[in-house]
Amino acid sequence: MSMQSLITTDVDLDKSGKQFGNLAVPQSTNSSGWAKRYIPIVVIKNGDGPTAVLFGGNHGDELEGPVALMNLARKLEPVQIQGRVIIVPMLNRPAVEAGTRLSPLDGCNMNRAFPGRPNDTITGMIAHYVSSTLLPIADLVVDVHSGGSSTHFLPSVNMHEVSDRQQMQKMIDAGLAWGAPYLFIYEDVAGAGLLPSLAEQMGKVTLGTEMGSKSQFGVEILDITARGIENVLAWANIMQPSGSAAPRPSEIVGATKAEDYIMAPASGIFEPLCELGDEVKQGTPVGQIHRIEHPEREPVAVEALTDGMIMARRAIPLTLQGEMVITIVRPYEISSHS
Repeated sequence: MSMQSLITTDVDLDKSGKQFGNLAVPQSTNSSGWAKRYIPIVVIKNGDGPTAVLFGGNHGDELEGPVALMNLARKLEPVQIQGRVIIVPMLNRPAVEAGTRLSPLDGCNMNRAFPGRPNDTITGMIAHYVSSTLLPIADLVVDVHSGGSSTHFLPSVNMHEVSDRQQMQKMIDAGLAWGAPYLFIYEDVAGAGLLPSLAEQMGKVTLGTEMGSKSQFGVEILDITARGIENVLAWANIMQPSGSAAPRPSEIVGATKAEDYIMAPASGIFEPLCELGDEVKQGTPVGQIHRIEHPEREPVAVEALTDGMIMARRAIPLTLQGEMVITIVRPYEISSHS
């Protein structure tokens, strides 16, 4: 991250007031040797105070973040805050425009690209700018995700367990302030390079989310997303509390064992035998996979490998061997992990 980013911007991150602008990412394409792709950015600043950096659209098929953050960017005025709010509503704009998890320009997963490089493909260039320019000035980092096309999730704020107890407690407090039904402690089971992981490693109060999926995209999920962001800005003393009714307390859960993340044992059509929120025991049938090539054969059983509650379930019936089909969580005791 020592090399300077090649991305430029027409906003001044230190200027008071409200600015709408873009990050200009240099790109050379078949249709234009000299070209730039624009990533919207909004800066709202008033006086001295903490800085919150809010991201949506890290994955392009997860649209709760872009909608909630574009609404917030339009309505939030400098007089309503003390400090600074930086909003990047569509971090992976090419993927948002395509409605795909990965960027259509380079096939990369933004949330596996951090910290990136200044001379990387477009996804890595954007990740490098975030890593080198935005995260260092942040006190609070929020990266809004959902299950997108592939996974149904119970609405949650999530984070990793970090070794710094003071940082972890602040993250828990911020997560509870959000007011989502669940606060979810998770493990990385599909590689490294996550934006929240890097922010956590930099000592930032970091929140991710899993706000449902495409089929759950509606008034309730968008309200949990939007209210939660404002609640966390109030927790950080950047905004005044909204004064609306307090949300129900979050239930703190964790999927802390590799076996909590059940991967498909075979390819085929995944038939779920459980719903989100169901309690299961180890050995409980949670689904079965029908093999397209062999309809005469019995489906391959998928069983729970641990005890707990179904937190996430695959949304796409057609499933490849090794893809996550079920995630199981249990109550997470903060004190027991101190």
